Amino acid sequence: MEYESVIGLEVHAQLLTKSKLFCSCATVFQADPNEHTCPVCLGLPGVLPVLNRQAVEYAIRTGLAMGGTIASLSRFARKNYFYPDLPKGYQISQYEAPIVAGGGLSITLDGEVKHIRLTRIHLEEDAGKSIHGENLADPTKSYVDLNRTGVPLLEIVSEPDLRSAEEAKVYLQQLKTVLEYLEVCDGNMEEGSLRCDANVSIRPRGSQQLGTRAEVKNLNSFRNVQRAIEYEIARQIDVLESGQRVVQETRLFDAHRGVTQPMRSKEDAHDYRYFPEPDLVPLRIGQEWTARARAALPELPAARRQRFTTQYSLSEYDAEVLTASKALAEYYEATVRLHPQPKVVSNWVMGDVMREWNRHHHSPQQSPVTPTQLADLLRLADEGVVSGKMAKTVFEEMYRTSKSAQTIVEEQGLVQMSDSAALEAVIAHVLAEHAAQVAEYRAGKPKVLGFLVGQAMRATQGKANPALVNDLLRQALA
Repeated sequence: MEYESVIGLEVHAQLLTKSKLFCSCATVFQADPNEHTCPVCLGLPGVLPVLNRQAVEYAIRTGLAMGGTIASLSRFARKNYFYPDLPKGYQISQYEAPIVAGGGLSITLDGEVKHIRLTRIHLEEDAGKSIHGENLADPTKSYVDLNRTGVPLLEIVSEPDLRSAEEAKVYLQQLKTVLEYLEVCDGNMEEGSLRCDANVSIRPRGSQQLGTRAEVKNLNSFRNVQRAIEYEIARQIDVLESGQRVVQETRLFDAHRGVTQPMRSKEDAHDYRYFPEPDLVPLRIGQEWTARARAALPELPAARRQRFTTQYSLSEYDAEVLTASKALAEYYEATVRLHPQPKVVSNWVMGDVMREWNRHHHSPQQSPVTPTQLADLLRLADEGVVSGKMAKTVFEEMYRTSKSAQTIVEEQGLVQMSDSAALEAVIAHVLAEHAAQVAEYRAGKPKVLGFLVGQAMRATQGKANPALVNDLLRQALA
């Protein structure tokens, strides 16, 4: 039997607020354990939560960008469960009345566009963090760090519209890009500011009835999202084909072994005993607030991709790569403004620049070569001061030392040779040294010209103007 996978993602995005959702504690990463806590986020008796207005603003902004409906009235609820890192014994979330309903995100895979619908987007507070095992004072015990307790999260729940692990990965990548453009989440999966749970089921191909789903947790990278879903699909097919049935459960992904493992039976909504949060009044969002948020929306990735293809005449592939992050797109545009040759800049940014960023694990903001410095280098190449090959050598030195292109060229004597008389002497020597190749060229083998050009470039240590070398060689061989 052929099976079809049905996948929905629940994404938790940590919002870039300075303080927590219901108190003034800081949300900084890597603080000492339990340093940023207070009676409110610890759930001590007699305290009352106060809603963070900036978190609501970010939720509205995200909902509008996703094409969702902003609720004029939404409510917070208590989600009751018991876990060591949940000090109140409940989590403040939203249930029956989320802040955003509907919406969606279009993804592109293999040249095809597919729209993934959203069920809802809602605000909730994060739980703490349980720490187990290694590098602890007593590795036989577990510890709890409550710094993360109360940090504002935006939960973005998709409809089960995804049909493959690759689609799920692309959806998550494009969602991360949108959140970064909106500046509501930094999207750092390694630090836990973007987390994903996947609901995975299978059904006979052509069936409209949903199968029993398993929720897969502990997905901390795009690659692991794809790996975990692929494994889970294969596992469920094996279960059905062995005559057993898939059970509804929560499973953890073991990234080292590449397998999912049972964690607990999957809860339904009634297991959490949701009820309205008595310490928070309903949240009212007026049309004026929504209108202000809509007017303040930045240019989003899809619109920027389209603009790059029209304004700069870039291919769709180049535009997609260059708009994959807001910082990258801004680096590219800043360079183009200073050196208005869009395709030349595109080739450099997607080639040498991004290669160095990847090699050194740098972001565009951390790049030792600024857009101004890159534009200066491209200007020197355009003016013929340095050859294309020399420009690459100069760029590597710029990246290593942060020196300007002009300084490196002057210090290392890398100015391109464009003196015809000097090059004619070099070419005469090359032709005398390679008489056999000269004879081949004159006998009707034009490809030999490339060899002779290479010899001339070698003789000048790559400093000769390649175009001029070609012209002079052709004249000498005529």
